Amino acid sequence: MPSKPLHFRGTSLFILFFFLLLLLFLYSFGHRSSYSDRQYGLSATDAQRLFLALSAGANATIAFHLQALTRHPHLAGTPSAAVPASYVLSQFRSSGLRVFAVDYSPLLSYPASASLSLLRSDGALLRSLPLVEAADPSAAAVAPYHAYSPSGAVVAPAVYVNFGREEDYSVLHRMGVEVKGCVAIARRGGEYRGAVVARAAAKGAKALLLFKTADLGGVERGTVLLGGVGDPLTPGWAAPSDEGGERLDAEEAEVKRRFPKIPSMPVAEEVALKILSTLGGPTMPPEWRDDLRLAAECGVGPGPMLVNFTYQEDRKLAKIQNIFGIIWGREEPDRYVILGNHRDAWTFGAVDPNSGTATLLDVARRYGSLLRSGWRPRRTIILSSWDAEEFGMIGSTEWVEQNLGLLTSKAVVYLNVDCAVQGDGFFAGATPQLDNLLVQVMKQIQDPDIKGTTVYDNWVANHGGVSKIERLGRADSDFSAFLHIAGVPSIDMFYGDVFRGYHTALDNFKWMAEHGDPSFHRHIAIAEIWGLLGLRLADDPILPFNYLSYATQLREHATALDALLDEGISLQPLNTSIDGLTAAIREALEEVQKLQEVNDTLHFTSLRRRAFNDRLMLAERGFLEAEGLKGRPWFKHLLYSPPEDFESKLSFFPGIADAISQNAQSTGKEARSSVQHEIWRVARGIQRAAAALRGEPI
Repeated sequence: MPSKPLHFRGTSLFILFFFLLLLLFLYSFGHRSSYSDRQYGLSATDAQRLFLALSAGANATIAFHLQALTRHPHLAGTPSAAVPASYVLSQFRSSGLRVFAVDYSPLLSYPASASLSLLRSDGALLRSLPLVEAADPSAAAVAPYHAYSPSGAVVAPAVYVNFGREEDYSVLHRMGVEVKGCVAIARRGGEYRGAVVARAAAKGAKALLLFKTADLGGVERGTVLLGGVGDPLTPGWAAPSDEGGERLDAEEAEVKRRFPKIPSMPVAEEVALKILSTLGGPTMPPEWRDDLRLAAECGVGPGPMLVNFTYQEDRKLAKIQNIFGIIWGREEPDRYVILGNHRDAWTFGAVDPNSGTATLLDVARRYGSLLRSGWRPRRTIILSSWDAEEFGMIGSTEWVEQNLGLLTSKAVVYLNVDCAVQGDGFFAGATPQLDNLLVQVMKQIQDPDIKGTTVYDNWVANHGGVSKIERLGRADSDFSAFLHIAGVPSIDMFYGDVFRGYHTALDNFKWMAEHGDPSFHRHIAIAEIWGLLGLRLADDPILPFNYLSYATQLREHATALDALLDEGISLQPLNTSIDGLTAAIREALEEVQKLQEVNDTLHFTSLRRRAFNDRLMLAERGFLEAEGLKGRPWFKHLLYSPPEDFESKLSFFPGIADAISQNAQSTGKEARSSVQHEIWRVARGIQRAAAALRGEPI
């Protein structure tokens, strides 16, 4: 065989030399990457151990924070709100976090004046009724009121409407009692107070007074804004930081539909009972008297006495401020793990929300200690302190709207704690792909109430396991904009199911120290769960998302929906899309296995892993509909947004739930087509999520 030309042999040697250099470069790059934790002085596993070790003495630190945050009421947009804002800012900074603040000026609502009295049928004064709160003798807090209640003056007979549900009005109708032209008196139940006011207005009531049984001297404040979240004057974009910038006029239809049409007011139980005891008309049903301290049987009204109610609202632009502490990621700084809690309160806010704020500050302290030990997370961690949540999740929503493009492409997860502690027992809600991670972390945390057990052990004993993780088809805390608008996977968690001092002056440090969590060990448990979730999501090379839980949950939803549908409506599109998602999930699980088996020292492995993580992160965005739900464009999540009908039997598939409620009185072809269309929309959303998991173009 003839020898090869010299120039060919030289070329071969050059190619071989170049190839060896390339392998050496890739090896050294991957070698540095795989030991990057050591380079920064603390591995991810060691960081988790140290984070938990920093629990010693944390209860005293958290108690100190909570006492400092709750010395005075701090309603959003008022001068007193600056004190806790400054405190959070200084604590983030002292923990070693990079700190910044963002201001907005949304439309907020405050009480100017109010009066309430009982009149005889001839108009003579019978008695004046107080609108103060016995639990706040110093009157330090803003007087009880409903934010965004319109001004009004009403003199009319009263009618008791029980909880103010549709079924309660049906009972009254059968008794021959109508609320039109009257003042409705309702007691608090499980439904959003704004829905109770809206239903009373739809029935023709002129005003509504709302009370809570066994109120312990407190009166529950709250918003009655309707239909969405965020500043009502800037739907879809961030409220400007001053009086300039674009805003809708308050008289525009898009804005007016969010405001209640009749005035309303929260009143003390004692005040409500004085009115109820004067009512004539048909006898009050026995079940409507449950928990009411009425001395004798009475009617449901109307009258014969008259209620004289006046309310003057002060609605204005007010400054609010969100505060952030950032830990930049070392390898994926453009991927964000966001922890958030709101800071504003109706009164002192020891439970709602500053038990969460104090806990967030402890998480910041621990993360700061990890930083000083040489740790830096793989991904960026953002600690967020929101303002004006109580007025309708305004602070968080404005920030999401301002940064929607960035969050859509870069936000990995949002971890929310509102009321960290309001009693005993752990509760959690999550998008399903986070179920397994939540359980793993709960198994690592000592239960604060039962020695020798974990939070998971006690949670299973009380709630029965993973099936009791709630889905976030509600809009009552700061996860709302992240999930319902931006499609960011989310968790919400807290201790204690019910707090009787909710939104009253009873929500103070004394109650927490004596009743809610005297040892502050429940606060520690929340800090540990919250912080570990953040560390896992920021540091795990492959995001700990398990979408099999999603497929299982969707099948359960489909089964529940099937029981509510009329004949002629097909669930085949939905079931087929769930089958497709399940297949995509199984393929993703196989890819996880391969990524874990390959040599981690090569650069292309890191690129493949990052691309795969993006698919896991972006799959949730597939469930969004760009145009939003029908008539409610600010809610875009087709699986978990709140339904329009607060009495709906579905807490998922909100578009389908809306169509069923809107066509409840019709069985025609048009009604079936409306429901079927919404089923197709959900099916297409699930198909988009499956395509995202596969990495396919949509």
